[in-house]
Amino acid sequence: RRFHQHHKTSAPLNFSDYEAIGRCKQEVPEYFNFASDVLDKWSQTEKERKGPSNPALWWINGKGDEIKWSFEELGFLSQKVANVLSGPCSLQRGDRVLVILPRIPEWWLLNVACMRTGVIIIPGTTQLTAQDICYRLLASKAKCIITTDVLAPAVDSVASRSQFLKTKLIISESSRAGWLNFSDLL
Repeated sequence: RRFHQHHKTSAPLNFSDYEAIGRCKQEVPEYFNFASDVLDKWSQTEKERKGPSNPALWWINGKGDEIKWSFEELGFLSQKVANVLSGPCSLQRGDRVLVILPRIPEWWLLNVACMRTGVIIIPGTTQLTAQDICYRLLASKAKCIITTDVLAPAVDSVASRSQFLKTKLIISESSRAGWLNFSDLL
């Protein structure tokens, strides 16, 4: 195809023949789980190398505090979080959990743990109001909500309206009545 009189632009070779793409046969597993099929394999590769590796997660907050997890550490911690979700939180494959957290390391652990367990994660921004949270709880039929002590009062003000909500999990250094504490359970 001509883009300009003096410049020739063409699609990349692998996208120029759409029929060829359809003929390409790829092995697609019947069941795929990112946590076990990708993260755990990287963890195993990291173990076999027995040397320093790039971090799987490198988090730095505004104060300069940082957390670095290897693939092995991320895998191990996400398995512990998966145990929290399926144990004390009583969540099973297909259950929904509303997660309203800033982008802290626990957010990433919960994402991977939900993948491991088959729990459906519904992420929410920390800018949600009590009315927003209530709507999401009712529309999603979430059985669990996970947030920080900043949004816990908003959740408490609307939680009684959701017949499906069974568990409230707080990520905080302090405890709160009616809430399970993430750090204590981990």
